Amino acid sequence: MGGVSFDGGSPPPSYPGKLTPYVLLTVLAGAAGGLIFGYDLGISGGVTSMAPFLEKFFPDVYERQQSITSTNQYCKFNSPTLQLFTSSLYLAALFASLAAGEVTKKFGRRISMMMAGFIFLFGAALNAGAVHLSMLILGRILLGIGIGFANQSVPLYLSEMSPYNYRGRFNICFQLMITIGILCANLINFGTAKISGGWGWRLSLGLAGVPAVIILIASFFLSDTPNSMVQRGREIEAKALLKRIRGVDNVDAEFNDMLAAKNEADLVESPWRNLFGTKCYRPQLAMSILIPFFQQFTGINVIMFYAPVLFQSLGFGSDASLISSVITGVVNMFATGVSIYGSDRWGRRSLFLEGGVQMFIFQSLIAGLIGWRFGVSGNVTDIPFWFAAVVVVCICVYVMGFAWSWGPLGWYPSEIFPLEVRSAAQSVTVAVNMAFTFIVGQCFLTMLCSMKYGLFIFFAFFVAVMTLFCYFFMPETKNIPIEEMTQVWRSHWFWKRFMNEPKIRPSP
Repeated sequence: MGGVSFDGGSPPPSYPGKLTPYVLLTVLAGAAGGLIFGYDLGISGGVTSMAPFLEKFFPDVYERQQSITSTNQYCKFNSPTLQLFTSSLYLAALFASLAAGEVTKKFGRRISMMMAGFIFLFGAALNAGAVHLSMLILGRILLGIGIGFANQSVPLYLSEMSPYNYRGRFNICFQLMITIGILCANLINFGTAKISGGWGWRLSLGLAGVPAVIILIASFFLSDTPNSMVQRGREIEAKALLKRIRGVDNVDAEFNDMLAAKNEADLVESPWRNLFGTKCYRPQLAMSILIPFFQQFTGINVIMFYAPVLFQSLGFGSDASLISSVITGVVNMFATGVSIYGSDRWGRRSLFLEGGVQMFIFQSLIAGLIGWRFGVSGNVTDIPFWFAAVVVVCICVYVMGFAWSWGPLGWYPSEIFPLEVRSAAQSVTVAVNMAFTFIVGQCFLTMLCSMKYGLFIFFAFFVAVMTLFCYFFMPETKNIPIEEMTQVWRSHWFWKRFMNEPKIRPSP
């Protein structure tokens, strides 16, 4: 139900070209934008499990943590203010991504990436020097603005720079950088938690400036994408760049498709009005909303940015919880490599389906284990080693399933949009992603306290629903040139009914 056949049964078009060292270095440098998002995902949970940090900014949580060991394990970290510290970033990223859409369209992908680095760097400095909760939250908001700009522009940059037959693996480099950022953050947290004097959390938060500097420096040396140049009327430069990144002189077919896409974009009066008001964009709009929605309701961010807190809530010691989060970070990073290898060989859809089944099975096992050991009271004082090991293994296998499917392929929408709505639609994707990351981050500890082990059943239900959605409604996009992607929807059994609707044109 997800196969692709072009009109008349013809194969998808192909363009001449090869993988050049220039495009390889460019894509890897651009993908470094994922480091800032990954570092923050990893650093937040570790910092919020450090006693000196809690004592300074969240004394109610600190006092509850220091109380008798038989306290309810489900509720020991429950604090709306603590959740606000983590989730405020994602609310800021939501609004920033909408503004970034216009910046990316008018000034190019590279400028948005540069702005992301600058703003994230200021936020990191503010957090490292925070002396009051309001200063801490303001720093988080600046970090969120930086992430909003990066997550809006980097996936588009990678999709447009990559040769069509390498686009899947290069897009996944963004997620690989996120996983590297998470792992580095986990390792840093493990080290800074042992610093005497109680200032280790400042180092953890301040080192967020390192990935910000990396993307900032990279953005000064990167070229913009040929697609973006064409969209802004710089056709001669765009064709010269296209020859350089493809390694051949004959780029007429691909360049002509870019010009056709640009001419079509010029006939569109308002990208936002067309995206939401025209049925022919309904398939892309559905994917730009549902894919990031489902990605967040896999429950992965519960594992990633609350991993140390979650493991401590399950009765692990402070060091054990940080070590366990490092283990999951390593698994996440290496499993992402499977997706890099397989996305252009096995296809996006098959990875979505396999990953969904795997996550459902092991999230259900995690719910069963926690429910069996903790029940609904959560009052457990002794966690046997074998139980802790089994929980960590189940979480790691669950993370593997996410890391080669819904993690990297959650940015699948960036490659399916036509040029005329591409920047606006990517803003929708990032905004939805950040909106539901905020909701999950703001509600998780409260939900864990109230739903107990049922929280993991809650997320497993959504994993089952999204896997069925992929089976019936997701087309395969491997080896399809980005400016030919409309044909994918025209040939899909369900979405083709929307594709003949007229677009909203400017008044004559």
